Amino acid sequence: MDQGKTVFAQVMSCVSHWEFRRATPDRDKTPRTRLFSAWDHFLAMSFAQITFRESLRDIEARLDSQPRLRYHLGFRSRVTRSTLARVNEQRPWQLFAAIAQRLMHRAREAYREEPYILDLKAPAYALDSTFIDLSLALCPWANWTGSDATVKLHTMLDLRAAFPVFATVTKGSYADVLWLDDVPIEPASYLVIDRGYIDFRRLRSIAQAGAFFVRQIGATSPSLLRGYSNGGRGGSFKRALVGQLYAGVDTSVRAGRVPVS
Repeated sequence: MDQGKTVFAQVMSCVSHWEFRRATPDRDKTPRTRLFSAWDHFLAMSFAQITFRESLRDIEARLDSQPRLRYHLGFRSRVTRSTLARVNEQRPWQLFAAIAQRLMHRAREAYREEPYILDLKAPAYALDSTFIDLSLALCPWANWTGSDATVKLHTMLDLRAAFPVFATVTKGSYADVLWLDDVPIEPASYLVIDRGYIDFRRLRSIAQAGAFFVRQIGATSPSLLRGYSNGGRGGSFKRALVGQLYAGVDTSVRAGRVPVS
């Protein structure tokens, strides 16, 4: 009989337990949640995500189906739906946000030596957002249209490996262009955006920070819109049509259409 680690335990071993515990004391101060540790909470929600569980009851039933294996998955407490409901409500979300930031930083370090896309010699990021549907009965605070509940996930992806480097969850009605105010701008980087992010005041701030933005005009049009900084007079903002980009045609942006996630 195989006595090695389970697949789930191997995946979760990528998250350092001691590093997780270092982030816990400053953010997990709710007394009633300490009976169910933040680590077990993290494991339970990760298990639900990886195995496509659909409800708290589903998580509990799946873990209870093999109680002897629960310890080998990394759990130190039994997971019940009532406990999960309580800790999901009471445990600060900032704890898990801190863990996500640490993991994103580690991923960036792992891919630091990877070549940049399109031979740009600079990092390229794609900005996009997506809706996450919720139950209106369970999440009335996320009411969007009166009959639907949703939140919006805004993501900044590093195109070298398509992993997130910055993410924010907002209410569903939050405009994409407003999120540009929170995006960290890296000098000399390229930001790939769509028309939902077009606001000339905000695009000017990107140019003044020394970065570039590229906008795909349309799904069938290879034309791109580029904003860039000028070396004279305080980084004045310019708006220029780069032209037609086809595979094999070299331009200032280089080699074809930039993918947008």
